[in-house]
Amino acid sequence: MKEAVVTKGPKVEIVDSPIPEPPSPDHLVIQVVVSGSNPKDWKLPNWLGHTQNTGDDIAGIVHSVGSNVYEFKPGDRVASFHEMVTSGGSYAEYAVGCQHTTFHIPKKTTFEEAATIPLAAMTAALGLHLRLGLPEPWLKNEKEIPLVVYGGASAVGAYAIKMAVKSNIHPIIAVAGRGIPFVESIIDQSKGDVVIDYRKGDAAVVQGIKDALKGKKLDYAFDAVSEHNSYTNIVQVLESNGAITLVLPGKKYEGIPETVKMAITNVGESHKGDKDFAFAYFRFLARGLDEGWFVGHPHEVMPGGLTGVEKGLTNLCNGTASAVKYVFRIADTPGVKGAQL
Repeated sequence: MKEAVVTKGPKVEIVDSPIPEPPSPDHLVIQVVVSGSNPKDWKLPNWLGHTQNTGDDIAGIVHSVGSNVYEFKPGDRVASFHEMVTSGGSYAEYAVGCQHTTFHIPKKTTFEEAATIPLAAMTAALGLHLRLGLPEPWLKNEKEIPLVVYGGASAVGAYAIKMAVKSNIHPIIAVAGRGIPFVESIIDQSKGDVVIDYRKGDAAVVQGIKDALKGKKLDYAFDAVSEHNSYTNIVQVLESNGAITLVLPGKKYEGIPETVKMAITNVGESHKGDKDFAFAYFRFLARGLDEGWFVGHPHEVMPGGLTGVEKGLTNLCNGTASAVKYVFRIADTPGVKGAQL
């Protein structure tokens, strides 16, 4: 099979690799129809020197299953969050998923849309409900809970907003830039939700958050950026014993008071300590796709299939993307036949 290997740059090489087998009874092999991308796909090679297939968002058709897999069978349409920094990534004709981080794709949902969901949506869910401790959608929250989402146009930030809206968490104070029109389409302004433009400068962002609160206390913040002064802006408004979750593991976050409850949303925990939550929430999101109250992120199909991965990751590295996910149709790769849909 063809596989894209990412190195520092980002640079991408297309190589021939064997089709993987399920590495354990709880894994399945998926013929990838569309792969999604994430900023970590270029950051790991650039920051840590990793050289591998760094794709983690799989949308495709089940090829084979391990002996313990009971929910899926060959031929099923599925999306899956591949376990990060392991073999069998999504930038390939075939990839490996864990049963508990795989979910059925409803008939009305395209592979392209499904490929935008796994990693980013689970990061949002873990951060919102486990790290911040905010109520899940099925708990029917009736309290007013001001929430700042910094980076509201990013996939993680947008999913956090969508989940907060479904959980009836308002007012949402989103911070965004070029993607403001998109963010305005997913908030509920009738419940006090607003968007603040970070391009006006840090002082304007801090004042904008204060103005949007209208005297209310800010106890919760989801920082989907976690750099460029995002968290230092937030803590100027956050209550001294408030809670903030950030999304870049291994970073030293200076300037956050010790009294603030700081948590890192490491989505890799969905394959470890947060497995039960990931299992339940992915299935909840699949139902949301089917019922129409949950949708994927806006996306752009990069030309050339796997040969377009380098361009997509370069765009992410350069900050070209705004309110969009880059996805790759594997069948568009030269020399690849692709799945028979």
